[in-house]
Amino acid sequence: MTNTILRSTSIAALALAPFITGCATKKYVKATVTPIEQRVGDLDGTTKAQAKSIEELERGVARADERAQGAQGKADSAATQAELARKEAAEGRTIAETGKSLAEKGLTRADQLGKDVTTINTRIENMQNYKMVSTDQVLFASGVSDLSKESMAMLDAAVNKVGSYKSFVVEVQGFTDSIGPKQLNIELSRKRADAVVRYLAVKHNMPLHRIFVAGLGNENQIADNKTRDGRKLNRRVELKVYVSGDQAPAQISSAITPTN
Repeated sequence: MTNTILRSTSIAALALAPFITGCATKKYVKATVTPIEQRVGDLDGTTKAQAKSIEELERGVARADERAQGAQGKADSAATQAELARKEAAEGRTIAETGKSLAEKGLTRADQLGKDVTTINTRIENMQNYKMVSTDQVLFASGVSDLSKESMAMLDAAVNKVGSYKSFVVEVQGFTDSIGPKQLNIELSRKRADAVVRYLAVKHNMPLHRIFVAGLGNENQIADNKTRDGRKLNRRVELKVYVSGDQAPAQISSAITPTN
């Protein structure tokens, strides 16, 4: 009985042995694999987190690179602007120096103009104060307007006196005696004055703008027309030379050239 029970027990143990062993192996495997799986899971999570961090880091690096490029562009632009500003400053200095030079020249020119104006004003005042420096007369025969040799010689001498003056004007006035109609005497006096002007212009190249001419007929008689000698003196052309006040001498020269 006892042996039977033992055999039964042994058989039961043998029969249950695989199951007992299998259960023990699964538990071992589970106990061993589960921590590994957890570690693998943790490692995978860490890897993913690291990958995400690397990706964020790469994006940060890209943004930093973009900012660096932007900063470099701004630096290059600033350098370009600085170079332009330097060139403009140099041009500004050149313009300022040129302006200073022109201003100095302008001041010098203004000073010279002031002196010139003073000189011109003095000349104008002198011109307004013209003084007669010589008076000469040439005489004519009755009814004649042609110049005699003696009259030409007198005019030559008068021109020689004028030649020493820088600024002068000449006044030429023709006259007649009282014989004959008044209008004919005016025409004759003009012809006599014109003969003198023509001689001065042609023979001596005297500028016409310096000559003032008039025929006054029998006006301004200087002698008695009732006598022959008086009428002779009235048939005349007067030549008067005027110069500015600063050139006028103390004495006035005069001459009368007789005619036959």
